[in-house]
Amino acid sequence: MRYYTLSTIASAAFAVAAAAQGAAAQDPAHPDPNSEPIAQFCSATANRQVDFWIGDWEVTDSTGAVVGTNVITRVAAGCGLYEYWRGAGGGTGTSINWHDPQTGEWRQVWVGLGLYLDLKGGIVDGSMVLSGERETQQGVVVDRITWTPLGDGRVRQVWEQSSEDGTTWQVLFNGLYAKR
Repeated sequence: MRYYTLSTIASAAFAVAAAAQGAAAQDPAHPDPNSEPIAQFCSATANRQVDFWIGDWEVTDSTGAVVGTNVITRVAAGCGLYEYWRGAGGGTGTSINWHDPQTGEWRQVWVGLGLYLDLKGGIVDGSMVLSGERETQQGVVVDRITWTPLGDGRVRQVWEQSSEDGTTWQVLFNGLYAKR
């Protein structure tokens, strides 16, 4: 049996997702990945917990200023979510998200804007809450990002950071997703 590391799986997933995203963007006849059937082995309730995030979004900050757009699509027959962020200032980023049946956790690997995040977590009171540690010039920090579906179809994202191992938190971003 052959075993693969998380970085190998994530690299392959990014390549497949980027190719699918590129094909969809270049060919209007390419089917929408969100309308394709979901594979049976990824149709469990746990795999669908974050479907509220799927969409083509305009993202504003807490003052209402547009800070970018974010497109979230299903990939790999519904077994993962692919995120493509484009900031209003031109920066881009991407992530692959999936529910790991072995650990019961949601995972996200993000690359962009000079930043790499490897987050994990789950659903807490209806919100997806993911966190992870990373090394910075100031030392180790913990990033915690929470996505909360709102009753009107929008999604709130709050990104917090702690340099004190979660004792205190600083809000880095408080954004609101609205469908475009």
